[in-house]
Amino acid sequence: MSSDRHGCWHCGEPLPRDPPLAHVAGETHAVCCPGCRAAAEWIGTLGLADYYRLRERVAPRAPDLDETARAAQAFARPELARHLVQALPDGSAETVVVVDGLRCAACSWLIEHGVGTLPGVAQVAVNGSARRARISFDPARVALPAIVDAFARLGYRALPLDAAALDDARGREARSAMKRLAVAGFGAMQAMMYASALYFGAFDDLDPAARELFRWLGFAVATPVVIYAGAPFFAGALRLLRARRLGMDVPVALAIALIYAGSVIEVLRGTGEVYFESVSMFVFFLLLGRHLEMRARHRAGDLTDALARSAPQVALRLAADGSTTRVGAFELVPDDRVLVAVGTLVPADGMLESAPCRVDESLLTGESTPVVKRTGDALCAGSVIVDVAATVRVERAGADTVLSSIVALASRAASERPRIAQAGERAAARFVARVLTLAAATALAWLVVDPSRAFAATVAVLVVSCPCAFALAAPAAVTRALAVLAARGVLVVRPDALEALAGATHVMFDKTGTLTQPWLELDRVETFGSTTRDDALALAAALARTSAHPVAHAIATAVPTSTLPVDNAVTEAGAGVAGRIGARHLRLGHAGFALRDPTARDAAGYGADAVVLADDAGVIAVLHVRERLREGARGAVAALRAAGLEVALVSGDAPPKVAAIAGALGIAQWRAQVDPAGKLAWLHALRAGGARVVAVGDGINDAPVLAGADVGIAMASGAAIAQTASDIVLARDDPRALADTHALAKRTLATLLVNQRWALVYNLSAVPLAALGFVPPWLAALGMSASSLVVVLNALRIGRERRVATSAVPAPVQASA
Repeated sequence: MSSDRHGCWHCGEPLPRDPPLAHVAGETHAVCCPGCRAAAEWIGTLGLADYYRLRERVAPRAPDLDETARAAQAFARPELARHLVQALPDGSAETVVVVDGLRCAACSWLIEHGVGTLPGVAQVAVNGSARRARISFDPARVALPAIVDAFARLGYRALPLDAAALDDARGREARSAMKRLAVAGFGAMQAMMYASALYFGAFDDLDPAARELFRWLGFAVATPVVIYAGAPFFAGALRLLRARRLGMDVPVALAIALIYAGSVIEVLRGTGEVYFESVSMFVFFLLLGRHLEMRARHRAGDLTDALARSAPQVALRLAADGSTTRVGAFELVPDDRVLVAVGTLVPADGMLESAPCRVDESLLTGESTPVVKRTGDALCAGSVIVDVAATVRVERAGADTVLSSIVALASRAASERPRIAQAGERAAARFVARVLTLAAATALAWLVVDPSRAFAATVAVLVVSCPCAFALAAPAAVTRALAVLAARGVLVVRPDALEALAGATHVMFDKTGTLTQPWLELDRVETFGSTTRDDALALAAALARTSAHPVAHAIATAVPTSTLPVDNAVTEAGAGVAGRIGARHLRLGHAGFALRDPTARDAAGYGADAVVLADDAGVIAVLHVRERLREGARGAVAALRAAGLEVALVSGDAPPKVAAIAGALGIAQWRAQVDPAGKLAWLHALRAGGARVVAVGDGINDAPVLAGADVGIAMASGAAIAQTASDIVLARDDPRALADTHALAKRTLATLLVNQRWALVYNLSAVPLAALGFVPPWLAALGMSASSLVVVLNALRIGRERRVATSAVPAPVQASA
C-alpha cells in the first residue's frame, strides 16, 4: 500500500485512525473519507491518474456523497435550470458555473478531461484564474444535474455564477498576491539596508563581527522572501517540469535557488560575497510585474462580473387584479407582467406597457446618460428605471435575456487564449532552453578561466536572460485592450479577432439594424376630404394594433393612447389589415389592398411603400414610414475610410432604399436584394482576392457571413444566432464603436510588437555583458525585473490615447422605407 502518513493522498487532510483505502492505477492509497475515495477512484477509472503527478497543490476535500446528491437535485429544478442554461440556435445548450476548489492548472486539466467524458458533453473550457467553467452540451443526451454530479465526483463544487462566488475567487487571489508582494517588498528594503552597510563598510574597515552580523541579518530577511513570497515560482517550475515542458518559471526558480543557496553557503563559510539583496529585489520586482498583470486581468473581467452581479434576483409579479407578488427573477416566464420600482433593476427582457420613463442602461451599453423609453419599447434585464415606476410585460427571462447572452459570450472569450499569446509562450519556452544552455556554457567557461567568478557570472546570465518580459508582451497588451474595450461596451468574444481586425482591408455592412435603426417610424401623413390628421392616425393606429408587421408597429406606436375598438379584424399577409370601427369598414395596407383594386398599387401614385387607409367611400389618408440612420453611422463610415478601409453596404432590401442609405453615408460600393448566399459568395470573392474582410450585421440572415468573415461583428440588440457567429459584439449598438475598436486593435498590435522588440533587444544586449562578467547578479536582477515592468507599464498605456473623432450629431438624412 502506498500512502502518506501525514495526510489524505487526495486532499492532504489528516487521516482518521482507520482510513478508507482508494485503489488507483494499481496502487492503494489512504484517504480521509469516502468522498475522497470516490473522487480518487473515479479519476483513476477515467484514466486521468496523471492529475496526481501534474498537480501543483493537493485537491480540496471531496464533498460528502449525500451533499453531492442534494446539490445535483437542486440543479434539476426547472426554474434554476432555466436561469443557468442558455439554449443555442443549433439546438445545443451552454452553461457557465463557478468552480469551488480549483487550485492549479492540473485541476483545470482534470475537469476538462473528466467532465468532457460525459455522453452529450461537446466541450468543457475552464478559466483557472477566474475559477469558471463553460460547458457546451446536448440537452437531449445529458442533463444539468448529471454535469454538476460529474464535478462533485471529481472533488469540486459547481456553483451558480453569482456575485458571492465571483468576489470570493477573485478576492482570494488578490489577497494572496498582496501578502506575498508585501513580504517581498519589506524583505527587499531591509536586505538593501544591510547590503549597503556591507558595501560602504568595505571602504571604512567595517569591524569583522559587525560585517558577519549584517550578513546573517541579510539571510534572516531574505529567507521568508525566497520561501514564502517566491513559492509561486517554485511551484510553477515544478509543475512545468512534471509536465516535461519549459517555461519562464524554470529559469526564474533556478536563479532564485542558486543565488539564495550560494549566499547561504558563503554565510556559513564566513567568506565570499552574498547576494541576499539581489534575490530579494529579484523576487519583489517579479511579483510586482505579476501583480500589475493580475490587476489588468481582473479589470478585463470587470464588465463580465458586473453584468453577472447586475442580474436581478427578485421581481414583483403583477396579478390580473393589480396585486403584486414577490418572486425570484428566475421564476418569471414569458407574458408575465412585472412592476419595476424607481431605482430598481428590470428583472427580465420585455416590453414597456406603462407611461414613458427614463432608463439607465450604462452597464450594458457604456452610455452614462439615461435614455427615454416609450410605451411599446423594449427593456433589457439589468437596466435601471430612473424616474417613474414601470410596468413591463416579460418576453425573455433567465438565460434567454440579452444580459445572460452577453455574460455567456464574455465567459467564452475568457476561456480562450489568443493565438498571438500562445505563439509568445512557445517562443519563450524555446528561449528558456537556450538560456539554460548558455548558462551552463558560461559556467564551464569561467571554471576554466577563473573559477572564483564562475558562480556570479552564471547567475547573472541566468537572471538577465530570463524571457519574462518577452512572455508578458502579448498577454499584457491583449489583456489591457480587452479591459479597455469592455469598459467602452465592446465585447470581444474571440481574442484573436483583435489581430485580424488590425489587419483588415474591407468592412461589409448590413443595412437594417446596423447602419439604420432596426425599427421603422412614421414620417408624414396625407389626409383627404374632411378627415383631420389626428382622426386618421387614430383609425390607422387602431387597425395597426391588430397586426405584428413592422410597418403596423411603426403606425401603432405613433399614437400610443388610441383605444378605438376594432371588430372582425383580418390580416392578409403581404397586403394589410381590415376591420370594422363603429359602422365603418376600414382597410390599411398597400393601395391595391386598401382600394380593393390590384392595379391601384402601381397606378395610384402614392409610392410603392405608401400605407393607405381607406373605407368603402375611398382614400382617407396616406401614411409614409421611414428608416432612420443610427446616431454616429456617418461618422463611423468616415472614420473607417480615413483609416484606409474599403467600406461596402450589402443588403437584401430594395435598390432605392439601399441607394438612399449609401448616398447619405457616402458609401460608393453597395449591393441590393442580396440573399445570405449571395452575401457569402461576395465575401468569398473578396477574400479570394486577398482582402481581409470585417462583416457587420445583426439579423439571423447575417449569421453565415459573420461566421465566414475574417472578423464578424454583431449588434447586441440583434439575433442570438448572429451574436453566436460573431467575434465581437457591440453592446451600445453604435457604429462608431467599430471605428474606435479598429483603432485600438491597431494600437494594441503596435504596442505588442514594441514590447517584444524591446524584450529581445534587452536580452541580446545584456546577455553578452553578463557572460563576460561585467554584470553583477544584483544588477542583473534589477535589469530583468525592470524590463518586465516596462512591458507591463507600456501595455497599460493602451486606451489612454484620444478616441476616434466622430460626429455625435444624429443623422438628419432619412431614407424612405
